[in-house]
Amino acid sequence: MADTFTTRTLDIATGSSETVHDLTAACAAFLDDAARGRDGLLNVFVPHATAGIAVMETGAGSDDDLLAALHDLLPADNRWRHRHGTPGHGRDHVLPALVPPHATLPVINGHLELGTWQSVVLVDTNVSNHNRQVRLSFLA
Repeated sequence: MADTFTTRTLDIATGSSETVHDLTAACAAFLDDAARGRDGLLNVFVPHATAGIAVMETGAGSDDDLLAALHDLLPADNRWRHRHGTPGHGRDHVLPALVPPHATLPVINGHLELGTWQSVVLVDTNVSNHNRQVRLSFLA
């Protein structure tokens, strides 16, 4: 199985503000080691109850637009029943229902098959958790 399934955990420092963190380069580096030119699937998973994985354009304002849209949909106020943590933290626990904690993507000849403007990102609105783990798994 070691030849067909490889996994690695990344430690990501997200800081104390809402963030969209680009994982694309880390995914490519992982595939250089794990895929070795083979076809397969890359699964990206964040094992946290308050973060998600998305495939989107970055760097042209879309990441800020996503955070603004999430803030509109999930305001950081006192409406949430889940009330521990910082004010409005309950919304962070709803986030994974909208931005799932995983993505599975095609790998062809060892390379992630993304569209021209697509990137793989970690979406984190939880300002209280400054460190995240992301698991990358390649299945040939």
